[in-house]
Amino acid sequence: MRRIVLRVFLIALGSIAAGCSGQDAPQPVSTVLIENAVIVDGSGMDAYSGDVRIGDGRIVAVGALAPLAGETVIDGLGRVLAPGFIDTHSHGDRTLFDDLDALGATSQGITTIVVGQDGGSPYPLADFAARLEATPPAINVASYAGHNTLRGLVLGEDFRRTASADEVEQMRQMLLAELESGALGLATGLEYDPGIYSHPSEVVALAQAAADAGGRYISHVRSEDRWFFDAIDEIIDIGRATGMPVQVSHIKLSMRSLWGKAPELVAKLDAARAEGIDITADLYPYDAWQSNLMVLLPERDPTDRKAVEFVLDEIVPAEGLLITRFPPDPSVEGKRLPEIAALRETDHVSALMDLLQAADRAAREAGGSVDSMIGTSMEQADIDLLWLWEHTNLCTDGVLTYTHPRGRGSFTRVLGRYLRERRLLDLETTIRKMSGLAADHMGFADRGYIRPGLAADLVLFDPDTIIDHATMEDPLALSTGVLRVWVGGEIVFENGAATDARPGRFLRRQ
Repeated sequence: MRRIVLRVFLIALGSIAAGCSGQDAPQPVSTVLIENAVIVDGSGMDAYSGDVRIGDGRIVAVGALAPLAGETVIDGLGRVLAPGFIDTHSHGDRTLFDDLDALGATSQGITTIVVGQDGGSPYPLADFAARLEATPPAINVASYAGHNTLRGLVLGEDFRRTASADEVEQMRQMLLAELESGALGLATGLEYDPGIYSHPSEVVALAQAAADAGGRYISHVRSEDRWFFDAIDEIIDIGRATGMPVQVSHIKLSMRSLWGKAPELVAKLDAARAEGIDITADLYPYDAWQSNLMVLLPERDPTDRKAVEFVLDEIVPAEGLLITRFPPDPSVEGKRLPEIAALRETDHVSALMDLLQAADRAAREAGGSVDSMIGTSMEQADIDLLWLWEHTNLCTDGVLTYTHPRGRGSFTRVLGRYLRERRLLDLETTIRKMSGLAADHMGFADRGYIRPGLAADLVLFDPDTIIDHATMEDPLALSTGVLRVWVGGEIVFENGAATDARPGRFLRRQ
């Protein structure tokens, strides 16, 4: 709260000059004044008491403001007013058109999601954008172009190999079209099919095309366990070769032998930044991830008993492996591996091998994975240190209506548990990691901060009560403590519920 008086005075002067300084000064057709709030502006600077005027979807003025004649006034009740939160790694596109209210996002203060992650994106992006414009949701949506999507379209079922030069060129041309349609850049999922079979030179060629077009690169790196540091070297090399910003998706150390190595990881990232490589990361605040079963086996051989033994020894313990979707045998859904093994009267390794083989058969028949699991395999001390790294922003890696609590609880979990209960960071820095820093990492120039002229995406919350309620047992439970959420100046969430407003837009690369 330092420098409050000086900051309010200076901002008020700027606001008067910008919007209240004479008869000739233009005024919005209709405005809303949010008064009596504690403003945390997304920059990391100290919070201050003040007011915010919004109109025509933009922030008009910030400071000590008097209501205008006929202006709608909302009492901020002395609570925190922050920029709308930006989820830089979301899979919300999977269910968004069935859930246009996006309650799982707005209830935790999220106003913008970034999809097209882990190498998979809506295709063609122009059609996705047109659908969003025709049927807008409550929140804004931006997207990357997915390498796995492009590779799958070019190589088809014959993807378990290195792509030819002609095939890489086909992918490059498709990528350029997606970038022209507004994609933020290139997203890879190098631990997943078909990207896992790509040669690094293929990825660099596509990344360079994105860089030449002014895009960015984001990646679920090639390994999050066995060859993790090699995978980090690969994304650093891509940043070095292309010169563009690169971001590590949902950064984690998800193997027992890696636990405690967060300082080594941060040192490697800092060394890359010192070299001039713009590498950043996002993170969700849970010790459990969600994916398909075959991601556990990079060699993709579910009959390899030693490899499966290694999984249970190093990657995820039996009690930490929860099946959330399994079409080959729905009876195992919602059960952990020890329970499944007991029901099948077998040992943990054999039970997992059976599940893996059934999942592999189903994926080959369906043309892609159909199962889902949650694996608990990270240490909280590593999560904390990676969260504290100054270049990490927050994400959910979640679906708005799904089986992992991160989709509905990540942002409120940080505000309630990491900030209020554990005091890992101060309020201003925490909010920056959810808004301004996230906007910077995605290249958004018109949101993420509370400043005149920027988009009026805002969240008002009670810092004393905000908390997540979603759990593994009840992943759809909504958070509490978020009082109001504005997207483009319209209220999309208040009194614990969605409104009828759906002002969300497709955000193209800026």
